[in-house]
Amino acid sequence: YFLPKAANRPVYSYRLSIIHFWALIFIYIWAGPHHLLYNALPDWAQSLGMVFSLMLIAPSWGGMLNGLLTLRGAWDRVRQDPILKFMVVAVTAYGMATFEGPMLSIKSVNALSHFTDWTIAHVHIGALGWNGFLTFGVLYWIFPKIFRTKLHSIKLANFHFWIGTLGILFYAIPMYLAGITQGLMWIQFNADGYLQYPIFLETVLQLIPMYMLRAFGGVLFLGGTIVGVYNLMKTAMAGNLLADEADSAPALEAGPYVDHGKNVYGHRFLESRPIQFSVLAVIAVAIGGAVEFIPTALVESNIPTIASVKPYTPLELEGRDIYIREGCYTCHSQQVRPFRSETERYGEYSKPGEFVYDHPFQWGSKRLGPDLHRVGQKYPDAWHYNHMMDPRSMSPGSIMPRYPWLSEQDVNKEMTPGKISAMTTLGVPYPDGYDQFALKDYDTQAQQIADGLSQNGITVEKDKEIVALIGYLQRLGTDIKMERTARVETK
Repeated sequence: YFLPKAANRPVYSYRLSIIHFWALIFIYIWAGPHHLLYNALPDWAQSLGMVFSLMLIAPSWGGMLNGLLTLRGAWDRVRQDPILKFMVVAVTAYGMATFEGPMLSIKSVNALSHFTDWTIAHVHIGALGWNGFLTFGVLYWIFPKIFRTKLHSIKLANFHFWIGTLGILFYAIPMYLAGITQGLMWIQFNADGYLQYPIFLETVLQLIPMYMLRAFGGVLFLGGTIVGVYNLMKTAMAGNLLADEADSAPALEAGPYVDHGKNVYGHRFLESRPIQFSVLAVIAVAIGGAVEFIPTALVESNIPTIASVKPYTPLELEGRDIYIREGCYTCHSQQVRPFRSETERYGEYSKPGEFVYDHPFQWGSKRLGPDLHRVGQKYPDAWHYNHMMDPRSMSPGSIMPRYPWLSEQDVNKEMTPGKISAMTTLGVPYPDGYDQFALKDYDTQAQQIADGLSQNGITVEKDKEIVALIGYLQRLGTDIKMERTARVETK
């Protein structure tokens, strides 16, 4: 809508815009599983998500080309008009992101890119380039209209555009390099068949210069945003807000109806009826969701159960909530994929049935730290305590923050019975009435951990949050009793 307005040109193809809209809302919901390739999701759902993701290239690029071709005959204005500059870069970024997304959904590509900063770069091309720049372009166009004045400064708008563009480049390019670096280092084996970089921290240390460049890019983009806000505020202060504008459309002339090719498939009729339009849009979105969700939820064979997998104890459940509260899932995944490079590093690959009592799942989407799904019993309780208090004492060079408050804050055990009851409602098979005596089991397990820490010279009360978190971490991945396959070169 705004690009034709800003360019003062009609949209290139009304028919293409209709196809673009309906194809996007129908196909996009089917593409969701491409975020869960090689994860605890049925293979048919993964393949379906990949196929529909590839199909998205057609409508997405149709929309991009429709936007760029709308500027036919007006490209000379792009050199002078900062509003059109913002919109052209935004539409181009949309095309880049919607081409890269389907490519990342291909399983062989996703095997390298998933859990890396490649995904972060991809997302920010869309967030900063497409959404951000389009928003700026729209605001620069609409503010002078609603405040009935000229834009305060064309020079500041141009400055905003160029510094913002540099910010995007300095943000995204280092993240692409970081993502490829991560993916390649994680899968590298030496001539003897061992992991070339068995210590996860080796990868992280390689990324620090790239993160510094990303921070610089973020500062540039933020600086441009501040300049833009100042420019818009000065524009608003120089004018008067037009709250209501009288209709001024010319009267229709009597005569025979002429269809100029705009009433495509009767779509004009539908556009004038918002309720019917909304209902059809919801149906288009719901079809894909129903096809993928209902079989996964109702057909038991999609999620094979494992007899040895048991519900979390009350202490572990509280520790899990602390894990979520502190945002641990933003840097650590809990999903070992069925690749040799991952089973050598972490242990047995994850099974769908291991997550049946996780509400919500903690699969994660990024590995700035190692995967934790098989971390249970890998290190002693004292190691976890010291690692949370000062990560660099156990992993020199670590960029993980310290969490000293976990040894100071008490768990709110008054909430524990309610959490057990909520999990029971969600289908977790706790014994009937277990919420009434769950705290007894909590205290028993917590005291065992506190006593073990005391034997290592660490004094901590059993009700502290660090005890619950240790209980949760020591449980992860231990329901399946398999010999750890991870090997580390010792020579």
